[in-house]
Amino acid sequence: MPSTVKPRTYGMPERSDRLDFYIRDEATRRAITEPHRHAYFQIQFNLGGDTEQQIGGVTRPFPRGALAFVLPYREHLIPHPPGAHFVVINFSLAFLRADLDVDPLDLEDVSAQRAPELAPFRFQEHLDFILTGAAFDDARRLAQRMLETDRARTFGSAPLLRGFLLQLIGLVCTRYAGPLTKLAQNGAHRAGRRDAFARVLRHVRANLTNEELTLAGTARAAFLSPNYLAHLIRKETGSTFTDLVTERRIALAQSLLAHTTRRIADIAHAVGFRDEGYFSRRFRACVGVSPKDYRDANGAPDAAVAPDAEDAKDAAGAARANGAVRAAAKPRA
Repeated sequence: MPSTVKPRTYGMPERSDRLDFYIRDEATRRAITEPHRHAYFQIQFNLGGDTEQQIGGVTRPFPRGALAFVLPYREHLIPHPPGAHFVVINFSLAFLRADLDVDPLDLEDVSAQRAPELAPFRFQEHLDFILTGAAFDDARRLAQRMLETDRARTFGSAPLLRGFLLQLIGLVCTRYAGPLTKLAQNGAHRAGRRDAFARVLRHVRANLTNEELTLAGTARAAFLSPNYLAHLIRKETGSTFTDLVTERRIALAQSLLAHTTRRIADIAHAVGFRDEGYFSRRFRACVGVSPKDYRDANGAPDAAVAPDAEDAKDAAGAARANGAVRAAAKPRA
C-alpha cells in the first residue's frame, strides 16, 4: 500500500554542504527514514548492514556491496539497520555531464550510447548492482578518495572528484555490461514508464467517482512525484491530468445518462463533479451537446433507475467495455 504521507522532495542545499557534489558517510548526517525524492542524483554504497531498497514501485535487496543509483525525482527509501555502514553521494547533472542539456524528467530517455554513465540510474528498478571481492575493494577505495578530496576542497578538486565518480560508475557499468546492454536494447526504460502509467490509470479508475481525486494523491499511489506524473501523462497522452480524469468522468456520465433515469444533478455528483453547472459545461465541451440533449438522443425509453450504490460501478464497466475512452485521446475543445 502506498504511503498516505506526501513524500518530500529535497533540494541539494537541504542535504548537501555544496551544490555540485557532496559525499558523506553514515555518521555525518541523519538518514531519512520516510520515502522521499530529491532534485539531484544520488548513489548509496552499502559497506555493511544488509537491508533492502524501495525505489519507484519495486523493492529490491540491498546487501553489503550493493550500490543504489537514484535518478532525480525518483521516490525511494533505504531503511538502514542499526550499525550499518554506508556512503551517500549527491551530485547535480551539471557536475556529471555539463554538456547534457536534458530536462531531469527526461533522463530515462537518454540513450546508453549518448550517456553510458546514466545506465545504472535508468535501470535501477530492473537490476541489483552488487560488488564483491576485488570490485568491492576498488569501489571502497574510490569512495574513500572522494571523501578525502571533498573534505579538503581546493583548486582542482572538482575534476578529481568527477574523475573518481566516473570511475565508480564505470566500474559498475563494466561489471554489469551484459545486463545493462540487454535492458537498453529491449527498451526496459519504456516498459518501466508503461508500468508507471498503468499504476496511474488503475488509481484513476478505482477513484473516478471520488471528488477528492487529485494529481498529488495519484502520484503518491503510483510512487511518482507530481511533476513527473504530469510530465508522464503529457508524454503518453498529450493531455493533462485534469483532462485525463475529466474524459473518463464524462464517459461514465454518458453511460449513466443513456442507461438510467437519474437526475442530471445526481449524475454530476456520482461521477465526481461537485457543481452541476461546471459538469454541464465540461460535458458540452467534450461531447458537443448538453447532458439533457445527449440523454434525449441516446437514452433508452424504458431506462430504469438503478440502485445508487451500483450505478457508477455498472456504468464504469459499461464505459470500459464499450471503449468509450482511450488513454491517448484528448478531450475536444
